[in-house]
Amino acid sequence: MAAWYENCSDVKGVLLDISGVLYDSGGDGGIPIPGSIDAVKRLKSSDLQVRFCTNETQITREKLVGKLTKLGFDIEAKEVIAPAPAVCHVIKERGLRPHLLVHPDSLPEYDGIDQSNPNCVVIGDAAEIFSYNNLNTAFPVLMSLEKPVLIALGRGKYYKETDGLKLDVGAYMKALEYSCDCQAEVVGKPSQAFFMSALNHMGVEAKHAIMVGDDIVNDVGGAQKCGMQGLQVRTGKFRPSDENHPEVKPNGYVNNLAQAVDLLLTNRGS
Repeated sequence: MAAWYENCSDVKGVLLDISGVLYDSGGDGGIPIPGSIDAVKRLKSSDLQVRFCTNETQITREKLVGKLTKLGFDIEAKEVIAPAPAVCHVIKERGLRPHLLVHPDSLPEYDGIDQSNPNCVVIGDAAEIFSYNNLNTAFPVLMSLEKPVLIALGRGKYYKETDGLKLDVGAYMKALEYSCDCQAEVVGKPSQAFFMSALNHMGVEAKHAIMVGDDIVNDVGGAQKCGMQGLQVRTGKFRPSDENHPEVKPNGYVNNLAQAVDLLLTNRGS
């Protein structure tokens, strides 16, 4: 089988995860992964469509972009595909009134959403805000419903910050699923609808797109299920055991985003 970069002449769009691919987050604002700032510049100066597909839900898109800009990245909010705007669309479309179990810094994303007499729970990565009391406040909302509606802004197990690995929203989502005998609806990676919205935003078909991520299941596996190629970087949350994953087999592994961009642009003739 040919290497992924030998079959990339028809690639028209690239989706990039942010945390673990562009930078490692942390309380100090995080640090760029070596070579990633220049790699983004090279992609955006090519003829490729580029979007940043993230499950970041601790802060608003605008604050995330502001943080990345300070680190030296060339990114605009309109290029970032994130779960909060998507879930707000779902909430309005279905007439839902959420109990929000999310990080306080992300609350501006939900301005204008009716939260009275909640008939669903939306759970995002609340980080240090997660507590027994907060989970136990969401629990009775779900238990009061004949058909509990739990919406998760991703289902990641963990992610990497500058001081190590951190539990992600998936762990807390599973606790509520178990206690309430329900299954969460995921708005965010690896949801097919989420990936398709990113592709539609670029105006690119799945067969002409590549996703680059550090999460083998949610980034790579989710993209492949939509018909895209999925590349895994050996940065961020990557673990050596990922290369022996029983279900997901990436189209390729790269040491970092810079290597992925070098191979992609060189073999496209850019």
